[in-house]
Amino acid sequence: MSVAAFICSQKTDHGIDHAISCRALEVSQSWFYKWKNRIGTETPTAREQRRARLDAEIKRLFAASGGTYGSPRITQDLHEAGWRVSENTVARRMAELGLAGRAPKRLRSLTRQGKRPAAPDLVRRRFTAVAPDVLWVGDVTMIHTDEGRLYLASVEDLFSRRLLGYAMSAHHDAALTVASLQMAAATRGGDVDGVIFHSDRGSEYTAARYQAECRKHGVVQSMGRVGCALDNGAAESLNSTLKVEFVHRHHFRTRAEARLKIATWIADFYNVKRRHSANDGLPPVTFERQMIEKRQASTALLRAAVA
Repeated sequence: MSVAAFICSQKTDHGIDHAISCRALEVSQSWFYKWKNRIGTETPTAREQRRARLDAEIKRLFAASGGTYGSPRITQDLHEAGWRVSENTVARRMAELGLAGRAPKRLRSLTRQGKRPAAPDLVRRRFTAVAPDVLWVGDVTMIHTDEGRLYLASVEDLFSRRLLGYAMSAHHDAALTVASLQMAAATRGGDVDGVIFHSDRGSEYTAARYQAECRKHGVVQSMGRVGCALDNGAAESLNSTLKVEFVHRHHFRTRAEARLKIATWIADFYNVKRRHSANDGLPPVTFERQMIEKRQASTALLRAAVA
């Protein structure tokens, strides 16, 4: 029972005046009568109307993220849509609505060290890049389907966290990683000479076929230490995001179904819509475009000044 309802019951059941109950409970009489006068009406206050609109928008944005966004990213979406609301308020409303992202699961390593010599570690856990096509990272992860295992190899640009290339197969081999590298190179127009590609020391990355593909594109290989997931932490983080935000929320009957749905999630959501904290809350493609536009504008100003 609310405080206001209790005050009403004291008047009805015991004849105690509303003013006396208000003083005893240290509540404003004006507040009580405002509440009492609204009983039986169907018109909510302006504040209640705004809260209802906010709740509806939070639900919509949460659903649009696939049920993965927490209050920081939801708040960024709201600000972009013109709302003036704090992250704390959004967090409270999400808690009230029962909306929360899913906690990550611990991943099992698939790395099988190859017999061929490994490349040196050129990255040393410095997972940042000052421009596109300076540093890429990659890894292989496993996805369960009713038909059996499906393996996904990925190539991510650490400048924008854009997933440039990926390939899926029932086989965990060099052909899989070669296909992901080929897609990444094609995404960048084929000119990726000098880019560093960092991975673990798995046999699919130390294989002669993969090394030959790297040399073909001018890609310089870098590898972390054996049994140390943190040496390839950026790629591991991408796998975790994929699993937590999408794969673990779906059931795949066939490998073909998994391929289609995962590729759609990458192309239609991850690269173009999903906000990334490393990009100041911008999706990878948007971040790349804005940074390129800013640099072009700066170059034009510099040339104008020199002229």
